Amino acid sequence: MISEKEKVEELQAEIFELKRQLWEQEELIREISVPIIPSIIPETILVPITGKLSSERFDMITSKILETSHANEVATVIIDFTAISEREIGEVELFGSYIQQLTAAVRLMGIQILFVGFGPAVIQLLISSGLSNGGDIKTFLTFRTALQYLMVQKGMEFEKM
Repeated sequence: MISEKEKVEELQAEIFELKRQLWEQEELIREISVPIIPSIIPETILVPITGKLSSERFDMITSKILETSHANEVATVIIDFTAISEREIGEVELFGSYIQQLTAAVRLMGIQILFVGFGPAVIQLLISSGLSNGGDIKTFLTFRTALQYLMVQKGMEFEKM
């Protein structure tokens, strides 16, 4: 018969294992929640943003962009907010400052940052949360227009096959 002490030890071991599994699952979620896609333009990455945005999520997005950019010698980051609506923006009053902090962090590494896909409702939230764009933040309506801008900037053009 199992003593009470052995039962407690078994339960503690089980709790420890469950916590470890939970931590691994949370790491996996963090990893896939900020996909980074190489672009057809050299030294350029695309970061599509989806899901609920919070200060923790912006910190995670910023960290992942900085780490990836440093490791891969990225010159330009395109952040795509096309999938973000008012519902996904958690702390509306801080949204503009998150964008400014993200922009400042990426620029401190000497990396150009472009934003695409801000819809009308999100733009209104950005403005009401205090973001002012005095030419500071480079934005484009679509990913395509951002790529076209980069191609002109880098003297590139598509060739028809």
